[in-house]
Amino acid sequence: MKDINQHLSFIIELDKLKAIYRKALVKLDNNRFENSAEHSWHTALAAQILQQYAVEDIDIVRVMTMLLIHDIVEIDAGDLFAFSDEGDHVEQEAKEIAAARRIFGLLPENQSQHYQDLWFEFEKAESGDARFAKAIDRILPLLQNMNNDGGSWAQHKVSKSQVIKRNIYLKDLAPQLWLYVLAQIDLAVTNQWLIDE
Repeated sequence: MKDINQHLSFIIELDKLKAIYRKALVKLDNNRFENSAEHSWHTALAAQILQQYAVEDIDIVRVMTMLLIHDIVEIDAGDLFAFSDEGDHVEQEAKEIAAARRIFGLLPENQSQHYQDLWFEFEKAESGDARFAKAIDRILPLLQNMNNDGGSWAQHKVSKSQVIKRNIYLKDLAPQLWLYVLAQIDLAVTNQWLIDE
């Protein structure tokens, strides 16, 4: 009975992710802010669809699981805009590590460790699975911004170099997607949605 209570407590806790809002805009819903639960679902499905572009062997179940859990820490830490200052990212990392330990700690010990390990693997992006998951997590906002007249890029005056750096995991891991991203970034500069620097 203890395990079932822990499982259900964790599942109930996850509902809080629906109240964490990102800077990404949902164009088809009056440009409201996307929540992190929607983002996690969208990235997991995108990985399933785009896996054929990975040139390394990947385990799509592991990738999708990473994407479904990667933002759970935002329940405690909140969302940080991808292009915030470096100091903000360092502070956010500490909050997210504490959040991962607390939230995954709601699960029975063996599952708690398993999901923490997957979360840290995603964060470090050292395995092919984690790099592919990171790449998908980062290409999705590009697609959203390109389909929304620059979206949050235009609002926050994001530069071309920032978006290239953010999507660099695609370069060696999924070269076809990387070339697509570069073309989209150039188009965004032409449309003045990204600053050319």
